[in-house]
Amino acid sequence: MRGVDDLTGEIRERGFRCTRCGACCSEVSEGSNLVILSPGEVRQVAKAADLPPGEVAEPYPEFLDGPGKSRYTFDWCLNRDEGHCRFLEGEKCRVYAARPWICRTYPFMLEGDRLIVSECPGLGTEMTLEEARAVASALIERQAAEAAEEEGIRRVLSTTSPPPGETAVVDSEGVWPVHG
Repeated sequence: MRGVDDLTGEIRERGFRCTRCGACCSEVSEGSNLVILSPGEVRQVAKAADLPPGEVAEPYPEFLDGPGKSRYTFDWCLNRDEGHCRFLEGEKCRVYAARPWICRTYPFMLEGDRLIVSECPGLGTEMTLEEARAVASALIERQAAEAAEEEGIRRVLSTTSPPPGETAVVDSEGVWPVHG
């Protein structure tokens, strides 16, 4: 596991400041702005938007074939409207304070101990030590939250499976049949 100080240094070296261009919230290529959510994040965004969870998230669009002609996916993702995050209004996020981990840490992510940096117009901009440390801490928390969700999915799959003939989302809280 990578330490916050080491990660802070690398992030600060890269530099970043959001330009509020909305590119990360808009589809520039197929699926480029899919924001994966845990069940807790779905509830958090739904509460902030004053919407039911079904209007916040949809099943991740890639499905696996399961037993008994079932189909399933492991993730939820934010609903989009005409290629844009449905919560993007002009240059602002309607649910900014409740935004998911992916949004909080963009354009950075951790793959194991390796820092991955996505293309973004805000890169290369000077950051304070405190700003870089906040991003580094959030990345470490995000990695732990994602690992906990993956472990939860494994636990659910060890005791249940998608219903035969159904399409479902499997998350850390259960198996959820979906329609459409």
